[in-house]
Amino acid sequence: MADERWVFGYGSLMWRPGFSYLERRPATLHGRRRAFCIYSVHHRGTYERPGLVLGLAPGGACRGAAYRIADADWDQVYAYLLEREQPTETYVEARRAVRLADGRRVDALVFLSDVRHPQWAGALSLERQAELIAGATGLSGRNVDYLRDLVEHLREEGVRDHGMEVLLGLVERRELAAG
Repeated sequence: MADERWVFGYGSLMWRPGFSYLERRPATLHGRRRAFCIYSVHHRGTYERPGLVLGLAPGGACRGAAYRIADADWDQVYAYLLEREQPTETYVEARRAVRLADGRRVDALVFLSDVRHPQWAGALSLERQAELIAGATGLSGRNVDYLRDLVEHLREEGVRDHGMEVLLGLVERRELAAG
C-alpha cells in the first residue's frame, strides 16, 4: 500500500533495530552501496581519534532489511531513528524505493551519506579504512567490533560482502600486530 511506513537498514539496524515493527523483509536499495565512508567522532571514534562508520555512498546497490512500521508507532520510531542516526547530522534523510525479496517495491525512509558534510570520508582505500578502524573507540565501543558485527550479521542474512570481509581481515591483522 502506498501509505505504508517502511524503514531501510543496511548496518546495525539490520540486527539491532531498537524499535517495534510489523514486518521485516530482506530488501535491496539500488543506486547506493554500503561503505565505510563517514568519519566517526561519536559512536566509534572521537574528534582526536576518528573511526569510520557505514554510510550509503552513491553508486551500486545495497542488500539490507526493510521494516514496516505501524502508523501508531511511527512518531516514536521516527524520533528514535533521528536520535540514533543523526548525532552529528552526517546523513540526509530521504525516501527511496526498495525492492523486497518477495518482489514488492516499497517506499522507505533511508539515511543517505551527506557527501558535503565535514565527516564525509569518501572513497578511501581498504588500507586507509583499516588504519582508521583499527584501535578507534567511541561511545558505542570499539570500531572493529562494529565491523565484525556487520560481517557476521551479513553472513547470517546470506549476504557475502567480499570488501567488508577483506577489510575485517586487514583490521584484525593490524590490531594483532599492535598487540
